[in-house]
Amino acid sequence: MADADLVLSTAKLNAVVAHRHGDLTATVQAGATLDAVNRTLAAHGQWLPLDPPWSDRATIGGIVATNDSGPRRHRYGTPRDLIIGVEIVRADGILAKAGGIVVKNVAGYDLSRLVTGSFGSLGLIVSATFKLYPLPTASRTVVIDGSSQQLGALLAALIASQLTPSAIELEAPPGRLLVRFETIDVAADQQAASVVSMAEREGATARIVLGEDERTAWVEHARRPWAGDGAVARMSVLRAAVVPMAEWLIGAFPDAEIVGRAGVGVLLACIGGDAPEQARAVTELRSRIPAGQGSVVVVRGSDELKSCIDVWGPIGDGLPMMRAIKQQFDPRGILNPGRGPGGL
Repeated sequence: MADADLVLSTAKLNAVVAHRHGDLTATVQAGATLDAVNRTLAAHGQWLPLDPPWSDRATIGGIVATNDSGPRRHRYGTPRDLIIGVEIVRADGILAKAGGIVVKNVAGYDLSRLVTGSFGSLGLIVSATFKLYPLPTASRTVVIDGSSQQLGALLAALIASQLTPSAIELEAPPGRLLVRFETIDVAADQQAASVVSMAEREGATARIVLGEDERTAWVEHARRPWAGDGAVARMSVLRAAVVPMAEWLIGAFPDAEIVGRAGVGVLLACIGGDAPEQARAVTELRSRIPAGQGSVVVVRGSDELKSCIDVWGPIGDGLPMMRAIKQQFDPRGILNPGRGPGGL
């Protein structure tokens, strides 16, 4: 990883450039915070349904560059699923646009999705255009406590059901699911009651929270893996492996804390101890995931941890393509050099 020579800020690029509320789309500058954007969009009863932690500080450019998402990923997807256009400054200083209301793409790529999750290695994001959704008028969350067996069975039942939650989240320890419904009042009440009945049939304990209690529960849930000073790893696994993987990690490393998208197979684990212990946990997690069925990426760790383990882990056969794209967009390697997978 190379030292940074220059840091660029987009903090003053913070406007909602265009809100085409009739088309449910908006173009937003990269330095605008998610909270500020959604306050503006709410004037027409719409929103951008992304929910990374600290949305009052998370900027649109940062969210796109990291493809960051939160519990609502279950229903709405990641930024890559919502973005329809982007404007970037290339490494040579040329302004490039793609998607959205612009007809022609750049260099044959789906540039909007290509730069989403690129960690600033392909260009400086200036603005992005997203598809929006109507604001829901009601929200209910069912909090379910139970054993790993009960939660695993309930998760499978939820996925197979006709219910439409916006989030299905796991917490461990203790073993807990949070299931959220955001829609109209009647539908939210009915679906939440159905989940309570499903949980009770499995022998788990369930309760419905709403209002300020619900808001507090979700704030605490989102920030839980980041509250301590341990390393944070993001695991992507098959949905059927979510509960078993969490159970194994807590058993092998009792200080670990896990939250995540149980319905899509993405978990965040905060791992305590010193750097060698954290490296051992990450290595063992990777060894338990068959090739092609997931990954473990260190998203927060000390310099010591980064010196003794590859934070990205095995990349597979996609690295040559990544290098070719990096070479085309940034041939001199001046944008975030060495910070991507495989040292890109």
